[in-house]
Amino acid sequence: MPVPVPHQRTAVLPHQAGPVDAACADSPRAAGAPAVADDTARGTSALGQTGQEPMSRTSTAPDLQLPADQGSLDQGLTLLLIGEDPNSPVPDMWDWAGRKVRLRTARNLTEAERLLTDDVHCILLDLAPPEHGERDAGDADCPGDELGALREVLRMAPAQAVLVLTSETDAERAADAVRVGAQDYLFRDELDGAVLSRAVRYAVERKRADLAQRQLTESRMMAQENARLERGLLPTPLLDGSDLRFAACYRPGRSRALLGGDFYDTVRTQDGTVHAMIGDVCGHGPDEAALGVELRIAWRALTFAGLCGDELLSTLQKVLEHERADDEIFATLCTVDISADGRRAGVCLAGHPAPLLARAGREPQLLPYEFGGPALGLLPRARWPRRQVELGGSWSLMMYTDGLIEGRVGEGKERLGQEGMTALVSRQMAAGLRGEELLDASVREVRDLNGGELTDDVAVLLLDRH
Repeated sequence: MPVPVPHQRTAVLPHQAGPVDAACADSPRAAGAPAVADDTARGTSALGQTGQEPMSRTSTAPDLQLPADQGSLDQGLTLLLIGEDPNSPVPDMWDWAGRKVRLRTARNLTEAERLLTDDVHCILLDLAPPEHGERDAGDADCPGDELGALREVLRMAPAQAVLVLTSETDAERAADAVRVGAQDYLFRDELDGAVLSRAVRYAVERKRADLAQRQLTESRMMAQENARLERGLLPTPLLDGSDLRFAACYRPGRSRALLGGDFYDTVRTQDGTVHAMIGDVCGHGPDEAALGVELRIAWRALTFAGLCGDELLSTLQKVLEHERADDEIFATLCTVDISADGRRAGVCLAGHPAPLLARAGREPQLLPYEFGGPALGLLPRARWPRRQVELGGSWSLMMYTDGLIEGRVGEGKERLGQEGMTALVSRQMAAGLRGEELLDASVREVRDLNGGELTDDVAVLLLDRH
């Protein structure tokens, strides 16, 4: 590979070179490290008009600032040179701190792959002159086999910066190399130690910036996809034809999540019965949220198939047993089936807090809990009795998860509990709040009593008939 001994030349600034940090101008240099010529800060872009005379060649430009996330750069830079003649003299190169860049040489891609370890930061690939007519055979939008070696280097070194070395008469292919994925190109007959040092450092910084931007973009896209997915998994109540009013409040405990381990749903079947449910999978992670969605969808399908009470809960327990990650996962559940005339309801509890019922002219009160059964997933042959409740002509029924009642009251260890929640909701209803306003005000007061955001998932479901 014909890499020349340094000589005077017209410098070429690496493509899209970033700004130079003046704070590094006085940084210490290793003995014998050359100052970086000002032409590397003022020359034209490698993708523009190369080879033009710079404005000045007398001053020296400051070094690039050492990146904050130094990683392996603390130990200095390592360059892997790939070319047919690795014994050709190569100019000395210097990193940000004035340390000499370590050099490895490979005659071909097979040797290069063996030498390509994690401590290699940049690859300098010497592009052999193309065969006659080779360019004509390639597609204008996709350079032909003449850049096959570069593509192979980019494939096997996705995390390393890549520079290509070519002749000044082959500027078009050099530009193609940058479009394919190289950070920059250099001309053999314009190469010296200062330019090569600056090009390597700029290429490494640009590659790190590109990788960081790609990771940020991928994270944002993933977050957007997750948000769309979670929004799509939230329930849409099916109450067409019912005179009941529905309201819900949902706050997952996971930071920046839309979906937690709590789940709820409400549907009306063809006989006019309104079916409502609310549940809670133990835990707070994405796996618990996914399991909650599975149980909710299964509940809706089984309800439309005509199952209710003990038969429905037994089937849901089988779903849970087959879908959970381990045998210790369980879920609590409360189901309510309201008759078509809206005056009666059947209630099943599976280890879940009892609903709060407010009848016209009466204080809100908790429904009895003693008739409930165990949480789903705890006992293989458990049973869940269904209890009939008289609702009356005008009422409000609030179903909730334990995240609403397990918040603290003040700075002590006292929990709000069901009695505290009942008193809190009673005050809000006495103030004339109904529907979503009632739920929002209640959850807000619970959060204020807790002294900050609640760490557990919170789901509250409210059905009204007036």
